[in-house]
Amino acid sequence: MKHKIVESLQGVTLAGGGPFGAALLARALALAPVSVGADGGADRLLRLGVEPSAVIGDFDSISATARARLAGRLFPIAEQETTDFDKALRSIAAPFVLGLGFAGARLDHGLAVLNALVRHADQRCLLLSPQDVTFVAPPEMQLDLPLGSRFSLFPMGAVSGESTGLRWPIQDIAFAPDGMIGTSNQVVGPVHLRVSAPRMLVILPLKSLPAALRGLSVL
Repeated sequence: MKHKIVESLQGVTLAGGGPFGAALLARALALAPVSVGADGGADRLLRLGVEPSAVIGDFDSISATARARLAGRLFPIAEQETTDFDKALRSIAAPFVLGLGFAGARLDHGLAVLNALVRHADQRCLLLSPQDVTFVAPPEMQLDLPLGSRFSLFPMGAVSGESTGLRWPIQDIAFAPDGMIGTSNQVVGPVHLRVSAPRMLVILPLKSLPAALRGLSVL
């Protein structure tokens, strides 16, 4: 899709229909003040006192009340081949997107979201949960994180890489979802990461969100 429904010079907070609370939403909006709902995510935003600038999805879960209240800001995409997260993500042009309510109360939903995250790796999207921030590693990045921080890598396809600043360097490892993975590594210095393809998820503690945005050169 070439046409973008939402175009913003600021970060976008994209809300899904999964659980998230007021504190996490406020944290996201402080960095990404433009709010967008993915289908039923519009209802969660409204319940937390935020009116989204747009709602994108197949509209099989948004309430009639939200439809009426947000008339004029609804952008249905009827196809059923992709998720509401995918539909919304590919319809946004912004420096970065913070995704809430996509961590997945259901495992299949969560896996579908990670699939879309990697397929749209050109979109700087970071998924937030109460514990974690997750994003696709760019070809090269540097991160300034507290010593001892948890640093997890999970491959969504065949990928290799190089690192400095991690307790267990990743050189000479052939990563794959059904092979070697890199979860529960630890920061021992300034992190420099290179990956061979946009298939590696980086999973950090939520408090590392500002550092992640700086590492992605969007903050």
